[in-house]
Amino acid sequence: MGRWEPNARERLARAALELYSERGYEQTTVAEIAQRAGLTERTFFRHYADKREVLFGGSSALQELFVNAVAEAPPSAAPIDAVAAGLEAVSAVFVGRHGHSRRRHAVIVANAVLQERELIKLASLSAALADALRRRGVPEPAASLTAEAGVAVFKIGFERWVGAAEERTMAQLMRESLDELKAVTAGG
Repeated sequence: MGRWEPNARERLARAALELYSERGYEQTTVAEIAQRAGLTERTFFRHYADKREVLFGGSSALQELFVNAVAEAPPSAAPIDAVAAGLEAVSAVFVGRHGHSRRRHAVIVANAVLQERELIKLASLSAALADALRRRGVPEPAASLTAEAGVAVFKIGFERWVGAAEERTMAQLMRESLDELKAVTAGG
């Protein structure tokens, strides 16, 4: 495998996404990912627990960013506006990552095991957001309802953003999706 090169984790993630896109998730092995990245299987397992986690390696950092933005929203902000601050913060992470996100999403949508992992990630995000809202003094069930609504906005906004013909930014789509939610809950 030759000399040490930096960015092993990123190289493995890039190689995995390339192979999953070319051959499919199920048909790709850890050995093939490592080989494509110019690394060993042992190096792969130093960075990722399994081949599924290559696609979800940034989940905890994304959750932390979202939760911190909610927690740091002005104290006077309504719960849904605190969640909006989280959506803005998360959207900034995706700037310049449209192609990567689109490929990753296509791989996940094509595989039931990965779809399940994505749903688990979203459920964890919702629980963490609800906890952050409770720490802000939002009572139940409002904290959990707001967190679930925020995750729904994130999910719908993200899916719109990775859509084939979409050219608006993720932040724009998050704001539009949140505005739609507010419109349907305003009554009428």
